[in-house]
Amino acid sequence: MITKFTQPEDINLDESEKALLGTFKRNEGNSLKILLGIYKGHYLKLFFSILLFAVKHSPVWILPIITSNIINIATDRPENSGIKILINVLIMSFFVIQNIFTNYIHTWLYAKTVRSVEQGLRSSLVRKLQQLSISYHNEMQSGRLQSKIMRDVEQIETLSSQIFITVLSILLNVVVAFGVVIFKSLTVFLFFLATIPVAVCLMVTFRGKIKRYNSDFRKEMEETSVKVMEMVELIPVTRAHALEKQETKKMDSQLAHVAEKGLKLDMIQTYFSSISWVSFQLFQVVCLGFTGYLASQGKISVGEVVMYQTYFSSIVNQVSNVITLLPTISKGLESVDSIGDILLSHDIEDNRNKKKVKKIDGDIIFDHVAFQYHNADTPVLENLSFHIHPGETVAFVGSSGAGKTTILNMVIGFLKATSGQVLIDHQDITSLNLQSYRSHIAVVPQQSILFSGTIRENITYGMDNISDDRLWEVIKAANLDDLILSLPDGLNTMITEHGSNLSGGQRQRISIARAFIRDPRILILDEATSALDTVSEKKIQEAIHNLIQNRTTLIVAHRLSTIRDAGRIAVVGNGGLKEFGTYDELMAMKGEFYNLQDLQR
Repeated sequence: MITKFTQPEDINLDESEKALLGTFKRNEGNSLKILLGIYKGHYLKLFFSILLFAVKHSPVWILPIITSNIINIATDRPENSGIKILINVLIMSFFVIQNIFTNYIHTWLYAKTVRSVEQGLRSSLVRKLQQLSISYHNEMQSGRLQSKIMRDVEQIETLSSQIFITVLSILLNVVVAFGVVIFKSLTVFLFFLATIPVAVCLMVTFRGKIKRYNSDFRKEMEETSVKVMEMVELIPVTRAHALEKQETKKMDSQLAHVAEKGLKLDMIQTYFSSISWVSFQLFQVVCLGFTGYLASQGKISVGEVVMYQTYFSSIVNQVSNVITLLPTISKGLESVDSIGDILLSHDIEDNRNKKKVKKIDGDIIFDHVAFQYHNADTPVLENLSFHIHPGETVAFVGSSGAGKTTILNMVIGFLKATSGQVLIDHQDITSLNLQSYRSHIAVVPQQSILFSGTIRENITYGMDNISDDRLWEVIKAANLDDLILSLPDGLNTMITEHGSNLSGGQRQRISIARAFIRDPRILILDEATSALDTVSEKKIQEAIHNLIQNRTTLIVAHRLSTIRDAGRIAVVGNGGLKEFGTYDELMAMKGEFYNLQDLQR
């Protein structure tokens, strides 16, 4: 089994990210504690936000008292009743007007905090994805990762906003209502308390099902995100083979699964809300009758009937809001667990205390190397040994699945040997700081990878302060000068997504120019000409010939034209090297390589 790269969560992180990962690690399994811990460092702003919320929300609590006072004044008709009513009106008006200012400051404080945390979460996820091993990315679909970064963080932001607006409002309303009622009448307060057991029973009864349905729905949405991305990537192939109906049918089936999970979630939430609403409305009717009876017995005033009814209505509404909010809370906490899957992953390269590479000569040794992919039944490589000298070009050939690309990935440091050693300049690659080591290598993959931006940005990717003279030197060496000069915007021509506005050969030459600009000591070419026409292949062969001069070069290729000029050729198969030598030597042996070349004639 392959030994994965591991590291503690604090490698290459700033203080805020260390604190975030510490929160996830300490409270793993407790989503609510994690959510509260995420806001560490923002507590002071949140305190003032809560304080201002209480002030701006005060009209809701004061209005029942003012209403009761005015009704009692109108009923009892004391002296100066008009002045007393006016005073109550002015007091109420003041509390209403102040809402404009306090609400603005409260919202600014909590919104700034929530958006800052949202940005921090996404930044931490992106940074962690850059640190996770290639094995992790190979096993985790990109659509699922995209869903975690966008949808799950958005759900956490929604939950946070609900907490600082809805939940805070609910808590304050209930506390104030109970406070006023217990001050006015202990009998009525005890009646109010009877609503709490009902609310608790309802929440306990439905919480488990809502959480489970939310989890099922989230996973189905992640799966849909994966399939949508695959569908978009496959559109040219789908259209070329007239498979639109089949692809649409497949997506319709997936979307039906999402709709089914969503319907189950909607119905359990609706059932929950309906039972809650009916229960509390019945309580409200009973409360009206109870306080009316007390007033008829002279134990409370008519105005207090209105006040108690208003406060009880508020409590009922707040408890109902809590129940209605449960699905949102459940979704948010589920999303906290979801992003924790990434942040708590240990499958990361550990470069701590590793030797930083300032320069390399390009000497590569595989010393009895074995490698087996995670969960694979058989190893890809066994007891593999060879030596590539600095500046030498070696081509790797063999059938698909023989292990050629695996060898390249081990040289890059993407994969770690199960046993044996890969030596770079006679140093075990596992002892090197891989990030510093990779600054001395360049890779030209089989499928050129371009991003949306200018041609200049794609060539100079990751390289700052490249002079125009150096850039044009690279462009000419990569046989790109004719293309650049033919474009109206030259180097500033925008490349669309995946370079779809360029031909395959043009995209590959840009990839070669990107490798050139890095001036690498070790060059990796993974079937760089496998899918090109003859004209494009010739231009790229010339570019590759220029590129490999005085560099250690490892080439995976099938075409005879690509490997003929290699210093030595390695025939890979059966977990090791079947043959290893120059082109003439292998052809003279009339063995595996001879048969491979004979098939291409």
